[in-house]
Amino acid sequence: MASLDTPPAVTNTVKWRFPSVHPEGRKYVLISAAITILFLFAIWDELGFALIGVTIWVAAFFRDPIRVTPQGPGMIISPADGLVTMIERVPVPREIAGPEGLNEAMRVRVSIFMSVFDVHINRTPMAGTIRQVVYIAGKFLNADLDKASDENERQHFVMETHDGTRVGFTQIAGLVARRIVTFVKPGDIVAGGQRFGLIRFGSRVDVFLPDDYAPQVALGQRCLAGETLVGLKGGVAAQGVAQ
Repeated sequence: MASLDTPPAVTNTVKWRFPSVHPEGRKYVLISAAITILFLFAIWDELGFALIGVTIWVAAFFRDPIRVTPQGPGMIISPADGLVTMIERVPVPREIAGPEGLNEAMRVRVSIFMSVFDVHINRTPMAGTIRQVVYIAGKFLNADLDKASDENERQHFVMETHDGTRVGFTQIAGLVARRIVTFVKPGDIVAGGQRFGLIRFGSRVDVFLPDDYAPQVALGQRCLAGETLVGLKGGVAAQGVAQ
């Protein structure tokens, strides 16, 4: 019998690979590269060299790295890369309140701010069925502001798990962001950590935790979409988070 101190045999290996560019961003990379080549060889080569950096940044903005999503009951996973800027109990947005939405009048909202340097592919926080997708036209205030939740362009989602748990999450446009893109529609059955959309360029994603879930992140913590545990059913709130 193997000793408890003996590491398990490795049957497979995983190698790092350079992140691919999401199809939604490939046209922007090609446009940027074409302009760069034009300046390098036909107009102003000094500016062309500077535009090489811009092209690299555009490709990095739309990067789509592989993520390994934790599996298990009662877990809500981060829908976005970025910085946790707010954790507070707030009224549920009216567009997704009521019996067809999140039901409860109040929920804990975890807000994740994405800078222009973060991965902008958003991922579903749980496995389940998309029940609602509600787009709201609005302003383009700094997404880090609390009032951006009510005044900015945004897109709400409600999903329901197999046990009837409903989770809401919202894509919010920001100062630079001018386009919210979604890859899912009501009725779609999705896996936890599945890509559901993106926002161009820099913005915020909110996730609304059910009452029996405790936040597992703290203010100032950085999250990875599809990997970081944000909420846990019946769990204890993360250190520094109000109960």
